[in-house]
Amino acid sequence: MQKKKIIVIAGPTASGKSQLAIDAALAVNGVVVNADSMQVYKDMPVISACPTPADKALVSHRLYEIWDASKNGSVVEWLSLAAGEIEKICQEGKIPIVVGGTGLYLDNLINGTTPVPETKPEIRKKVEQLLEKNGVNALYEKLKQTDPETAIRLSPNDKTRIRRAWEVFLDTGKKLSEWHKLPMVKKFSDAVFFVVKLIPEKEELDERCARRFDRMMASGAREEAENLFRRGLKKTLPAMRALGVPELISQIEGEISPDEAVRLGKLHTRQYAKRQKTWFKHKLKADFELNQCYNGQKEVVEKIIKFVKS
Repeated sequence: MQKKKIIVIAGPTASGKSQLAIDAALAVNGVVVNADSMQVYKDMPVISACPTPADKALVSHRLYEIWDASKNGSVVEWLSLAAGEIEKICQEGKIPIVVGGTGLYLDNLINGTTPVPETKPEIRKKVEQLLEKNGVNALYEKLKQTDPETAIRLSPNDKTRIRRAWEVFLDTGKKLSEWHKLPMVKKFSDAVFFVVKLIPEKEELDERCARRFDRMMASGAREEAENLFRRGLKKTLPAMRALGVPELISQIEGEISPDEAVRLGKLHTRQYAKRQKTWFKHKLKADFELNQCYNGQKEVVEKIIKFVKS
């Protein structure tokens, strides 16, 4: 039986991944699957730079704007949905093109994940209440006693991962470190991945990040942030930590000026892109690497076509 072929396009924010995914999909009868942890949320298509209606009319896009901003989504949930979509795309006789800047999503898809079960909503709520009542430092100190192996790997301020460790322990009775010692589980052990990585130079990426933020502001980012703010959503939610949202909300609350919100938004976007680039450079193996942003370079799409036809 012929193995499934899955294309993965990875790179930092503003590097041209989305356009490459569209060009590749047009060339190989592909379907674009989202692997960006912010583009899964509704209510902020401008802020998260989701594909436009015109993009979606050109080629099929899956797993974009699927969750409400009030949801605390996880890699486990995304991976389950992505696996289902990839299966469907292959059954349709098309090529899945998974694109995004969330390294954890892509790493779990390609290399497998520890078999940690998804925790129950009531457990997640209980841990959230513990965090609100006692603070992250108290929970971290307790984790050092309960699961020192996990605690030593985490920053005492890493609220997301400390919360996750507690959720798993309370729900399963097993330490997260014990789960991590179990064999990795691959969703697609029968698939062949072709990974394209965009690793642009700092100057080019910084300039693109700044331009993207300006476009975002001109296209209604402030209005999206105001809508999120009016809903009274917790600032700890993933959607509320999207690039630009904390800065714009600080401006709405009168803490900083509009100019300062833009300045900080651009700064944090550049810093985030730099962290993404470093992660992809050292942690994700690629079959083809482009050392610049994608601007329609034909050789990238040609490499993808060659892989599909091989």
